[in-house]
Amino acid sequence: MILGRIVGKVSTTEFRFTVTSPAARKFQFIQIHHGEYGFVLGQIRELERTEQEMVAYCLVIGYKDEDGRVRGIRTPFAPGTEILEADDQFITQIIDIGGHGAYLGKLEGKDIAVHMDLQKVLTKHLAVLAKSGAGKSYTVGCLVEEIMEKRVPLLIIDPHGEYGSMKDPAIENREILARWGLEAKGYGSQIQEYGDARLKQDVRPLKLSEKMSSYELMKLLPVQLSNTQEAMLFSIVKDLEEVNFDNIILALENLNSPSKWTLIDTLLYLRDLKLFSAAPTPLQELISPGKCTILNLKGITPEVQDVIVAKLMKDLFLARKQEKIPPFFCVIEEAHNFCPEKGFGKAKSLEVIRLVSSEGRKFGLGLCVVSQRPSLVQKTILAQCTTQIIMKITNPNDLKAVVNSLEGVTSETEKEVQNLPVGTALVCGIVDRPLIVTIRPRKSKHGGNAVDILGHVEHHVVDEEYGQDVVEEVASHEGVLPLIMPKLSLRDIELMSAVPISKVTTYLIPAVVFSCRVGGQEFSVLLDRIKGKVIVDPDNDRKMEISQVGLHAHFGRKVEFEALDHDVKLDEKIPTSVLKGELGRYVAVDDSRECFIVYRVVE
Repeated sequence: MILGRIVGKVSTTEFRFTVTSPAARKFQFIQIHHGEYGFVLGQIRELERTEQEMVAYCLVIGYKDEDGRVRGIRTPFAPGTEILEADDQFITQIIDIGGHGAYLGKLEGKDIAVHMDLQKVLTKHLAVLAKSGAGKSYTVGCLVEEIMEKRVPLLIIDPHGEYGSMKDPAIENREILARWGLEAKGYGSQIQEYGDARLKQDVRPLKLSEKMSSYELMKLLPVQLSNTQEAMLFSIVKDLEEVNFDNIILALENLNSPSKWTLIDTLLYLRDLKLFSAAPTPLQELISPGKCTILNLKGITPEVQDVIVAKLMKDLFLARKQEKIPPFFCVIEEAHNFCPEKGFGKAKSLEVIRLVSSEGRKFGLGLCVVSQRPSLVQKTILAQCTTQIIMKITNPNDLKAVVNSLEGVTSETEKEVQNLPVGTALVCGIVDRPLIVTIRPRKSKHGGNAVDILGHVEHHVVDEEYGQDVVEEVASHEGVLPLIMPKLSLRDIELMSAVPISKVTTYLIPAVVFSCRVGGQEFSVLLDRIKGKVIVDPDNDRKMEISQVGLHAHFGRKVEFEALDHDVKLDEKIPTSVLKGELGRYVAVDDSRECFIVYRVVE
C-alpha cells in the first residue's frame, strides 16, 4: 500500500513525506526503495496535520547487507520516492524479533510475534515501568511464564501477594488464549511460595540466617543507631563465640548504659519476628533449577520487608559469587520501596540491589525492577537496565525520569507513553528502535486485579428478546464478605452431575477462624457459630467437639473477601467471645477472624 511520497529535505537518517493514505499512523513501519541498496526499512516517528495536508516525519532503520547485518544508508533517498507500508516478511527480515525467545506479544496492528532474547534479558537486566493499573504486573507474569518454560531458576519479591495465583491455569481465558495459539496452564509444580504462614496458610515459612557480623547487623536494624550504640554493639559482637539475638541481648543487659534500652527493644522486636534462625531456609532450596520461588511479603510491615529483602539478597548474591547456587533471575516488584532515589526515602536493601545491578551480570544474576513510580527508583539501577518495557505513564516527574534514565526512550516518544492503552507497551532494547507491542494474554491466573469494593456479582439471566443466557453484573446487597468457599465451583458441580441440576440453594453459615498454639506449634481452627463445633472439612461436613481439638484439627483453607449471590444467610447463635473462652481451655488462642462458610445444596 502506498502511503505517500518523500518531500523536502532528506538526510541519511531521517526524512518526511506527504501522507496520501488514511492508513498511516505513528510508529508504523514503512519500506522505501533505494537505487543503491534496494528496499530499506523505516519508521514513522510523528504525524502532523495542517488544513492542506498531513506530513509524516520518519527515521531510517536500514537494510540487510550480504552478510546479514543491518546497515544504515550512505546516500539519501530521492525526493518524490514512494513510501510503502512495510509487509510482515520484510519487517521480520530486518528486525530480529522472532526466534525461540520469550513470547511477549505482537507488534501493534500486525500479526507479527515479538520474542525477547532471554539470554540478553536475564544477564543485562530489565525494567518494567508503568502507572498503577496499566498492566505491568500482568506483563511481568507473561515474562515469568516464559522463563519458567525454560526452567530458569526464579526469585520473585512480591510485596502484594500477586504472583501466587500463577499456580492455577487461567481457564476463564481459554477462548482468548486460543486466538493467540496458547492454552491455559498453571505452574503449581514449579512454584514454591514463602511468607508468613499466619497470614496465608499455604505458604512455607522463610527463615533467614542469624549469623552475621556486627557491621551487617547494624545495617539491618530498622532504626538509626547513635555512635555510642554502634560502638556498644560492635564491642559485644566481636567477643561472642556464637552471634545470635539472645546472646547479644543478654550481653547488652549486663552493660551499665542508658543507651542500651533502645537497642535492646529493637533486637527483641527482630527476634520475636521469628525470621532469623540458626537453621535458616537453605539457599539451595530457594534457588534451584526449574523452580520459581515467590517471596510473598503481603501483610508484613514495610520496615520488615526491607530487612528481609536486604538480608536475603546479600546472602544470595554471595552464594552466587561462590557458585553455591545456580544462575538465576530476580524480579523485584514495587522497586521504589527497596531501592529509592536519594531524597525519597532510605532502604536497607538499596546497597545490595545497586551492587547486583552493576555486578550481577558477571555472576549470572539477572535483575528485573518493576515500579509504578520511576522517578523514585535509584537512577543508577535504572540505567543498568538495557531492556525496558514501558506502559502508560502520566505523572510528569515519572515521564522525565524515564526519558532521562533509559536508553532508547527519547522526548519524542514521551507523548506516546502517556497515550498507550492498557495492555500495550513500548519495548526498548530488543532492537535499536522502540517497538509498540500488544502484550499476549496470560496462561496462568492473574492475581493483580483491584479488589471490587462495591461487591459486584454476576447473575445469569435469560434475554427475553433473544432467549439467550446473558451475564448481567449487579451490586450485591451484602457487598464483600469474608467467605470460606467450597473446593468445587458451580461449574464443576454441573460438569460432574449425571443428571441436570434444577436448583442450587446457597447458604452462608456464620463461623470463626482461631489462630492457636499448642506445644510450640501454631495452627488454625474453624468453629461454626451455630452449634459451636470444630469444622475439619466444610465440604464433607467433618466435625468434632471442641474438647477434641488439637493439631489434627488444623484448618488449612484461606478466608477470601468476595461478593456472593446467596439464598440464605444464617444468624449466629454462639458469640465469638464464648467460643474463644471454651477453646482457650484446651489451646492457647492468639487471634480470631469471623467469616461465613459457603454451603450449597444441589437438587
